[in-house]
Amino acid sequence: MRNPWEIRFLKMANVFELTHRQFMMTINVMSKLIKTGSQLRRSIASFHRKNARRTKPGTLSADYIVGLTDGEGSFTVYLLPPNKKHGSVSYRVQCRYYIKMREDDLPLLEKVQKFWGCGKIYFQKEYRENQRNNYRFEIFNYELLQKVVVPFFKRHPLESKRIKDFQIFCTILELAIAKAHHTKDGLAKIAQLKSQMHA
Repeated sequence: MRNPWEIRFLKMANVFELTHRQFMMTINVMSKLIKTGSQLRRSIASFHRKNARRTKPGTLSADYIVGLTDGEGSFTVYLLPPNKKHGSVSYRVQCRYYIKMREDDLPLLEKVQKFWGCGKIYFQKEYRENQRNNYRFEIFNYELLQKVVVPFFKRHPLESKRIKDFQIFCTILELAIAKAHHTKDGLAKIAQLKSQMHA
């Protein structure tokens, strides 16, 4: 039989071996974490390099325009009855892309206008109490909407629920350009699509 000192020594050896294994496991885990952290830092740096603005300071990026439209923009369609004073017999369809902001953000809207290279800025009086006046940047020309705005947002998709409005907006714009609203069925189709927007 083993004497008490030998038994105690073996127990201590087992404890030491277990502790050593745990220590080595900890070292391995820490090494992997450091390696992963280093890879993560490199990935983040690469991401920022790839997604950095390719525009000059003071101008807006495409991503900024998308974010601003998600938050403050709108794709809106108006159906206007015939203007009898001008001899009009058909409804008119107005398709408008706009961004509305408080009057103290006018400099930002001017940068938005510069980004697009078209569109107009309008002052909008606010009559509600404790509310500031606004400015609206708008593009409503069919050709500009079709050739500039729509292709841009197809290349740079929206992230918010406004993407649904944009998709319906594109369909209505195509119908309006084709003068579908000059027929009863075409006008009804546009009205039905319009009712699904901003829902």
